[in-house]
Amino acid sequence: MKAMQSERYGSQGVLQLQDVAMPEIQADQVLVQVMAAGVNPVDTYIAAGSNNYSTTFPHTPGKDGAGIIAAVGEQVQGFSLGQRVYLAGSVSGTSAEYCVCNAGQVHPLHDRVSFAQGACLGVPYATAWRALFIRAKVQAGESVLIHGASGAVGIAALQFAKAYGCNVIATAGSEQGAELLQSLGADSVLDHHDESHFQAIIDAGGADVILEMLANINLGKDLPCLNKGGRVVVIGNRGTVEINPRDLMARDAAVLGMALANADPEQLQTIHAAIAEGMASGVVEPVIAQRFALTELEQAHVAVLESGACGNIVVEVAQP
Repeated sequence: MKAMQSERYGSQGVLQLQDVAMPEIQADQVLVQVMAAGVNPVDTYIAAGSNNYSTTFPHTPGKDGAGIIAAVGEQVQGFSLGQRVYLAGSVSGTSAEYCVCNAGQVHPLHDRVSFAQGACLGVPYATAWRALFIRAKVQAGESVLIHGASGAVGIAALQFAKAYGCNVIATAGSEQGAELLQSLGADSVLDHHDESHFQAIIDAGGADVILEMLANINLGKDLPCLNKGGRVVVIGNRGTVEINPRDLMARDAAVLGMALANADPEQLQTIHAAIAEGMASGVVEPVIAQRFALTELEQAHVAVLESGACGNIVVEVAQP
């Protein structure tokens, strides 16, 4: 089979298309024919060996994907050959024609969701749900500010928050991103390149919850926007930042870290049950910004880190 692999850390010129043996599964695993693979920033960090991530070689990138079950281990129940599934994690990497997954990483893909959309579910939607409902414990009717809402996690959070009855303030860095957020039902959309947008949030009544995708830029300015008892959930960060703790003290507010890797099995079960319900109801509707071929994986890794995101980055591995 074909797989994109690297033999060393790096961001460019290290991933090559290789002919590799078909992987074998253990009794508690599933073999999936990959139709599409999702690309997330964490994939680039692992490939580059940055941000405290590491891997073993040869390395096939990719945690998220969607495809068709090709083989089921004898101890695995609830799945059948030919079943459509999405992947939230992989043992062998999803940037390949076939991949091995532990049974708990495989989830049914609703018929109304395409393989390309299914490849966008694992990291973005699970991150958004955990940030909103497990970390922030958001309540219906609260005001939620999503900083950088036009990216994959931001869009997922917008869809979940609106469905739950929250007032959503969304920010984007491009006209295209702003138009996308408006079409998805954001109650207000602001340009996060305009420094006055922080004051606009305060003037509009502030935020009860802030989902922050770039804390090193925004966190110190987020805190004055919080209402009493407000919470900031830090989802993304690329450096250090200075804050004034009195902004927290005056509001009985909190800054909460969020890493999907910290989710325990019980949380993951709850999260993916919510995603399944969202697929069935139409709440979960991934937006695809760019599609790449398997051989273009390095270009996809560049695209997922570029500013001005308008959805998910997907690698199309095979034709349905």
